[in-house]
Amino acid sequence: MFELDLKSRTPISGQIVDNIKELIVSGVLHAEEKLPSVRELAAQLTVNPNTVQKAYSTLEQQGYIYISQGRGTFVADKENITATPAEITDAEARLRESISKLYYIGMSRGDAEILLRKLMDERSDWK
Repeated sequence: MFELDLKSRTPISGQIVDNIKELIVSGVLHAEEKLPSVRELAAQLTVNPNTVQKAYSTLEQQGYIYISQGRGTFVADKENITATPAEITDAEARLRESISKLYYIGMSRGDAEILLRKLMDERSDWK
């Protein structure tokens, strides 16, 4: 399914969340598609099942997946996914930090805008 970076500062459960979000938003995983069980994914990734359970709980709270008792875990319709205010605030803070870095290294505003457009255009699946 995906690989984890054990040297990353991002917790493993966060990496699982981010990877599954990417697979859903990019269309690799489709609405109503069944995900591996907690135990199956934990075995595939060689992590503690509690770590996968934490990731699945986070994804369920954010609307990316839903759990059907006795049936399993499924991908939710991505059209219903909306960013939380906290996610928007976090993304804005990261953008501010990145823009400041570009400014501090002497990049012109025009070059920074070109770079941002280029990076956004690389996301061909972005509507």
